[in-house]
Amino acid sequence: MKFSEKLVEKIIFACAAVSAASVALITIFIFGRGLPILAKVGPVAFITGGNWSPGNEVYGILPLIAGSISVTLGALIIGVPLGISCAVFLAEVLGKRQAKFFQSAIELLAGIPSVVYGFFGLIILVPALRKLTHAIHADSGATGFSILAGAIILAIMILPTIVSMSTNAINAVPLKYREASLAMGADKRETITKVILPAAKSGIFSSAVLGMGRAIGETMAVMMVTGNVASLPTGIMSPVATMTGTIAMEMSYATPTHQQALFAIGIVLFIIIMILNGSAQLIMKKLGGGTESA
Repeated sequence: MKFSEKLVEKIIFACAAVSAASVALITIFIFGRGLPILAKVGPVAFITGGNWSPGNEVYGILPLIAGSISVTLGALIIGVPLGISCAVFLAEVLGKRQAKFFQSAIELLAGIPSVVYGFFGLIILVPALRKLTHAIHADSGATGFSILAGAIILAIMILPTIVSMSTNAINAVPLKYREASLAMGADKRETITKVILPAAKSGIFSSAVLGMGRAIGETMAVMMVTGNVASLPTGIMSPVATMTGTIAMEMSYATPTHQQALFAIGIVLFIIIMILNGSAQLIMKKLGGGTESA
């Protein structure tokens, strides 16, 4: 028994070590390839520059950062309320059998390849947005490729994560919380909004963080519906380019200096994700502490 426990412990340790080493090697590789162009152009000029023109050796990625952040925020604005509403409906309104069926159907969305979402957006969503925009403003010149198109597609893609985790968090709220609320005279709506959701807020926030990570790192689907125009957006119908989409689209034909710039975009994206994850971890700790104290 002791030998088997030690063997399992060593295997788990080896897996953890390989995972940590893989992350370290990837980080070293990305920074090693991207730092030379950052040293040449300057980190501030590279990040705050408003013109991305590799053919002219002009490397400013502010439009790419703005595109990635705007599409991600749009996806969260659409996807988080919709996902939480679906989770509440599944956990508190439907019966167990019906909830299981609907949750399985929603989780199937996670298995659809991102390129299929991109085709759906390209064939259905983009033309619909173009017609809608022209119906409102005939001279708008909108093509349908926009922040809104990318945000809608990403919102659909992050729904399974948000719904699944939020449902589990709501189901984990002790039954006594519900019974105490109802015994105090609260109705079903008040119990959900004032008792259950606050008690499950840590798990719900975690689902939003994971959804944000999926959204900001998505490439193919976003690349197909946002227009890939490296300019600062002026509205939700503006075409934009994202950092991940630019890397995927330009890496195949990039010159050595251009490749270094694309790796430098990866460095900036890496740092942004680290900052977002670190901030989210701090917020989750505060939420968890608040829940425990309550």
